[in-house]
Amino acid sequence: MTRQESKASYAIIRHNVRTYVSAGVVEVVRGQQNATLAMREVENCQSSEDRQLGWRYFLEETDLKPGMNPEEATQLRWAAQEARENKAMSEQSSPIERR
Repeated sequence: MTRQESKASYAIIRHNVRTYVSAGVVEVVRGQQNATLAMREVENCQSSEDRQLGWRYFLEETDLKPGMNPEEATQLRWAAQEARENKAMSEQSSPIERR
């Protein structure tokens, strides 16, 4: 594991593989190894019914602070995603300069 991976923050994201719905951030953890262990713990606590409904978890490297409130982390993550999408859309719609 690199030094960067041990210092980076990771968000555990809950999403539904059937409906493509995101339920947002479950937890923000420092270090890839800690995040992997935390995600396994969350998955081990998941009911079989919940899993059958399609709910899964994945890790995403983030600049969010470890230990922060999951609801606040979700709002900040969604706002950042929206900003990236808007930027990408505006770059696509702007005319390309030709030389």
